[in-house]
Amino acid sequence: MIQLSFVKHQVIFFRDQSLNPHDVLKFASLFGKPVEYPFAAGLPDCPLVTEITKAEHETINFGGEWHSDTTYLEVPPRATILYAKQVPESGGDTLFADTYRAFEDLSDGMKLMLGRLRAVNTAGLLPREKRDGYAAMTGKNVDKLSMNATHPVVRTHPESLRRSLYINETHTSHFEGMTRDESWPLISYLSQQTIRPEICFRLQWTPGTLTMWDNRCTQHYAINDYHGSRRTMYRVIVEGERPI
Repeated sequence: MIQLSFVKHQVIFFRDQSLNPHDVLKFASLFGKPVEYPFAAGLPDCPLVTEITKAEHETINFGGEWHSDTTYLEVPPRATILYAKQVPESGGDTLFADTYRAFEDLSDGMKLMLGRLRAVNTAGLLPREKRDGYAAMTGKNVDKLSMNATHPVVRTHPESLRRSLYINETHTSHFEGMTRDESWPLISYLSQQTIRPEICFRLQWTPGTLTMWDNRCTQHYAINDYHGSRRTMYRVIVEGERPI
């Protein structure tokens, strides 16, 4: 039932859970093989669970840009599971965008053209201050910012068989066979089409909320509007398949 809801709704969540890192990992394992996140070490006693914390004195948050997780990997994750251990009294919500609709709302001519394109995704596009913020969290694999992978711009979901846009401004560098200058106007246009309010959903976190989203047909954005407050989450990513 949960798997069917996940494929149908793209983002599912459960309120008022009381979980430790091992519980979150066990839940994630129901949907596939949990895998390591390249840029953050896991918890010492549960290495496939990453603790994501923004402390009271910090101003840079984790995930504060529109993206699908780790599209610079040859095999990106199918799902991300995030559990709210501690959240601010207000703020810290997450936005999700429906990349099925982003593709389906395009003209037939644009769909045809995009169906022929592949895009190069890289880990090194984030601004310097964002990269420093990620590295400061755990200091792992900062030498791997050159990781990149090429994927189709239009991705077919292996379970729903629906097509979606599979590019994002955070990780997509350029179209294969084109320069970045040539590619960027279209990447920017498509990215703006993807985050239109009418195809987005806003999740308000409460303590004990467990959320799971499908990286194959969504993008997400962690809103950074809670300076001076602490936010701590447990995160697990689940192995996916090579995009087609």
